[in-house]
Amino acid sequence: MTGVYPALVLRRAYSVPEHISMFAAGAAAVGSVYPTLMRFTHGHGLPCPLRTLTGVPCPFCGMTTATVSITHGDWAGAGGANPLVYLVAALLAVTAPVMVARAAGLTAAPKPWPAAAKRRTVLVLAGVVAMSWLFQLHRFGFL
Repeated sequence: MTGVYPALVLRRAYSVPEHISMFAAGAAAVGSVYPTLMRFTHGHGLPCPLRTLTGVPCPFCGMTTATVSITHGDWAGAGGANPLVYLVAALLAVTAPVMVARAAGLTAAPKPWPAAAKRRTVLVLAGVVAMSWLFQLHRFGFL
């Protein structure tokens, strides 16, 4: 079977925090040049699909603004747009050195989580997303 799907055999396992951190690093890279890109499109940014269709903000509304703000050093503006960006930035700051150490072969690959830990994590993340949504609903005057 190794000859059939060699990419699957060579793929290194990443943990969920590492996946989120890699996405956050990519978002930070885009966020650092986003204002320049928007100048070429006459200021038309990416609208939130839920808010565009229903008028109701999603839990992640403001993340583009928050990412751009935080990559340009405006921590207060980032928190005003979506405080969830602080959690993502902290996760990136903690997991980035671990990912570098793993890439260098200094630490082992992540181990699978037990089912109970996965359930607790899902519940905590659901609570964080719910709080973010309440923040956005308050920010846009729905609460």
